[in-house]
Amino acid sequence: MQIMKSLIIGSFPNKVSSYSPSLPDSYTSLISTGSFHVSLRASKLKQSQPNLVRYSNGSFNESSLLSRKCNTRHVANAVSEQPMEPDSTNPQNSLPNALNAFYRFSRPHTVIGTALSIVSVSLLAVQRLSDLSPLFFVGVLEAIVAAFFMNIYIVGLNQLSDIEIDKVNKPYLPLASGEYSVQTGVIIVSSFAVMSFWLGWIVGSWPLFCALLISFLLGTAYSINVPMLRWKRFALVAAMCILAVRAIIVQIAFYLHIQTFVYGRLAVFPKSVIFATGFMSFFSVVIALFKDIPDIVGDKIFGIQSFTVRLGQKRVFWICILLLEVAYGVAILVGASSPFLWSRYITILGHAILGLILWGRAKSTDLDSKSAITSFYMFIWQLFYAEYLLIPLVR
Repeated sequence: MQIMKSLIIGSFPNKVSSYSPSLPDSYTSLISTGSFHVSLRASKLKQSQPNLVRYSNGSFNESSLLSRKCNTRHVANAVSEQPMEPDSTNPQNSLPNALNAFYRFSRPHTVIGTALSIVSVSLLAVQRLSDLSPLFFVGVLEAIVAAFFMNIYIVGLNQLSDIEIDKVNKPYLPLASGEYSVQTGVIIVSSFAVMSFWLGWIVGSWPLFCALLISFLLGTAYSINVPMLRWKRFALVAAMCILAVRAIIVQIAFYLHIQTFVYGRLAVFPKSVIFATGFMSFFSVVIALFKDIPDIVGDKIFGIQSFTVRLGQKRVFWICILLLEVAYGVAILVGASSPFLWSRYITILGHAILGLILWGRAKSTDLDSKSAITSFYMFIWQLFYAEYLLIPLVR
């Protein structure tokens, strides 16, 4: 883990710049006491009595003493009128704050997507009711936990590499906001990478371990800022990285983990696995394209040549909508070919409804509003979750 930490730290600058606004002179005189942090209101109160302080031959007179007492009272009153900020050192506040920071650091929408995808593709290996045994649930849990650890490594490394960009695009993230130092971030991502590989190794499933290894390599190449890497700078390569992990590795490797390691069966790929891989290829490309639409400002500043920077927000937005609608159309055709009546109806109706909801939401989205586009991006992840609920029903 020490080698990994050294490698990661070496790819970042030693100092992370931060914004420190200059203070008015009236603030400086108060803050220099080390006792109070006061607002402009205290400054105005102080300025309202400029003639109270008088010096005579290097010594204070009685009026000077009275002025000092009066100013002290005004400063104390001004401070008492300000809302008190939560004390982060208070044990009652420190734990919730730490959990909240880690929650944002983990990018929870990706964690949920990973967990749902593993459960969904694992169910594709179930052939009879007796297959839903404790062995199955243990195998799924092992895969989810190992993938969760690797997910934290990947999203954390991306944030470590994008601290300055995130100060523009996502200032609420812990590294960009300063809640986490670079060293803290490095310790977190290194620890979770080690735990992921450790769990994958002791489980003994080669499909699971290979999934973790390939995800690690692609996630590192995508983000880390060293020569020949940081593939996120190149739009097509970046999209291929996300497609490889979300569409291929997740579907194939975790299915094989259950099929071959847990159940000990031959590696046979049914129609549902092929459908899941194909459909999620569309979805992965859309996620790869759409995630850069709200981030166009920071990407332009720091030279990230995403498709959004090259083609514009509106064009990429409608390309994503078109790709998803095509995917839903193909899913309806796949459902219509199912020999099982119940699967046919669920697949056709489910994807038709999702396609209509997508189109209606897209038409009502204000493409000039960053908050609206960001909200739509999270809506795409909700469609992603819904699809993994439908995939086990495709037969």
